[in-house]
Amino acid sequence: MLRVQQVDGTMDKFRVIEGGAEKRDIHQTMLAMGHAARRAARRLALAPRQRKNAALMVAAGLLRTSARDIIAANGRDMEAARAAGVSKANLDRLMLDEARIEAMAKGLEDIAALPDPVGRVLAAFDRPNGLRIDRVATPLGVIGVIYESRPNVTADAGALCLKAGNAAILRGGSDSYHSSAKIHACLVEGLKAADLPEDAIQLVPTRDRSAVGEMLAGLSGNIDVIVPRGGRSLVERVQEDARVPVFAHLEGIVHVYVDGAADLAEAKKIVLNSKMRRTGICGAAETLLVDLACADTHLAPLVTMLLDAGCEVRGDPRTRTVDPRVKVAADEDWRTEYLDAIIAVKVVNGVDEAIDHIEGYGSHHTDCIVTRSAHNAERFLAEVDSAIVLHNASTQFADGGEFGFGGEIGIATGRMHARGPVGLEQLCSFNYRVHGDGQTRG
Repeated sequence: MLRVQQVDGTMDKFRVIEGGAEKRDIHQTMLAMGHAARRAARRLALAPRQRKNAALMVAAGLLRTSARDIIAANGRDMEAARAAGVSKANLDRLMLDEARIEAMAKGLEDIAALPDPVGRVLAAFDRPNGLRIDRVATPLGVIGVIYESRPNVTADAGALCLKAGNAAILRGGSDSYHSSAKIHACLVEGLKAADLPEDAIQLVPTRDRSAVGEMLAGLSGNIDVIVPRGGRSLVERVQEDARVPVFAHLEGIVHVYVDGAADLAEAKKIVLNSKMRRTGICGAAETLLVDLACADTHLAPLVTMLLDAGCEVRGDPRTRTVDPRVKVAADEDWRTEYLDAIIAVKVVNGVDEAIDHIEGYGSHHTDCIVTRSAHNAERFLAEVDSAIVLHNASTQFADGGEFGFGGEIGIATGRMHARGPVGLEQLCSFNYRVHGDGQTRG
């Protein structure tokens, strides 16, 4: 439990102490965070690009110089996760090493290098009565991010919200508690160095789940949007309970469809990378569909390749004839996000059946076609209703950094406002600025 103490006679800054307090202390802590975030958001909306970039660059440098401390904190999280029996895939999501910390630091620098999204004139037009109307990009306000496992989201989400002029309230997973705290400290030091409000990026200082409920209730109107990033249970709870808008991020039931006109060597390269590069990310392939037209030549090499790479294959009757190591695929396998070295494989009769399967079992996240047929590629790209649709490229490119966004706060699978990698532009709204010369309406 938590106890909140005032510091310097104000609730703008507060310490949260583990142990001994009641639920109302968490409620008061979260309300204080909400009010502080709103104040910070008003300042950030007007902050010059140079200050926001300076904060990011300082934080990037601190991530590098603090790498040893961050790895030590991550070691505490990893040890606790192993003791709790966390899966290998989730351990991979949780783990930080020097390379991943460098990637976080580089991500902050990449975000700093991007154009400032705030104040962009999205459209401008004149009316017959002489009014000039501009549609201008503005920050969303205060963004609540609720995420599991991955401590790097602390850096990505905090940096993207800052650059887009938004205040952020981050609630990391219990399993990444210590790692996220060290990363967050670097972000706060960056804000202080740039003379920006420290409350612009806040990390919820408790693992108590009631804090999530407080965020979903909107913190007395101080949260403008919630971004959940995690498994189905987290996202479903957020969608069901949130009283503020949500950028939905459903699980990645990702398909690779190998068309009858696919080049085998290219298909092998794409399928192996899509599944096995990192199995615990949302862009990892979970289902492989192979066209009946090329099954005689392509199915066995693809399945054998996956099995030999250490991937468990669960297949339909045709796939099970390829290798005795292939297990039986149940209906549930077609709708499962494994986040592990497991893949479901099915033979389908052409692009129509592939699209029908994806629409029936997919999560509208990321799907790929491998083919040399321009006609089939265009059909697949146009008819598969997913946030990201690829042609002849690994599904592991489903990532904001790979899209040139500098990073992402998540991949939205809904259709309202944001879809696909949620980067700087998606973290902005807009308003209309109308310029007149004394016009009145009759």
